[in-house]
Amino acid sequence: MKISLIIPMYNEMSIVHEAAASFSGYMMAHFDDWELIFVDDGSTDGCGEAFAQEWIEENVSLISYKPNRGKGYAVRQGMLAATGDIIVFTDCDNAYGTAVIEEIYKRFLLSDADIIVGSRNMDKSGYEGYTFIRRLASKTYIKLINIIAGFGKYHLSDSQCGFKGFRREAAKKIFANCEVDRFAFDLEAIMIGGKIGCKFAQMPVKIINHRESKVNVVKDAVRMIGDVRKMKKRIKKLEIK
Repeated sequence: MKISLIIPMYNEMSIVHEAAASFSGYMMAHFDDWELIFVDDGSTDGCGEAFAQEWIEENVSLISYKPNRGKGYAVRQGMLAATGDIIVFTDCDNAYGTAVIEEIYKRFLLSDADIIVGSRNMDKSGYEGYTFIRRLASKTYIKLINIIAGFGKYHLSDSQCGFKGFRREAAKKIFANCEVDRFAFDLEAIMIGGKIGCKFAQMPVKIINHRESKVNVVKDAVRMIGDVRKMKKRIKKLEIK
């Protein structure tokens, strides 16, 4: 089965070449049928142009647009453009390492899951390297969002993890109906997946490459609560073919 890897990026000039080399090298070494899609989310630092000049080839492509629309929009463009039987997205900083890509591929082969979500809460090493305060804040934030969104029925312990995989049919149906452009897009995708009867699974991951979090726990949690309420109302009325 073909695997597609989606990498959203915004102003990543400092790491774009390292990321492209790492991801393309890994995909080439571990898969016979694959594609790598970087999505430049309206960057202003030239990382998209730098990527295009050096890395575009048969299995590696770039989607680029302006202005900046948000991570959710970027992931959505990659998902809808992908041609793989299994479509995975992860962060440009390779936060979870590359080994998880082959692991999630194998899990799809051995299960009937439509969506597999990475979770830092499945193993005690998931938050290795976090400070106590950051670990507590992250866990509290995720717990709060899961309760409000009602994700207990899907048995998901880390809905906000930046590493997720979808079977193609599920990905196309879900992301064709997504509207959220920024960070709440993960929740929207899971909600729509639940509405269409997708089977969920999760797999343990841990942060290998640490970088300063862009999430303001208090501010973003308040905003996310409002977003979740709006999404639940919209998705309840949504008609998906």
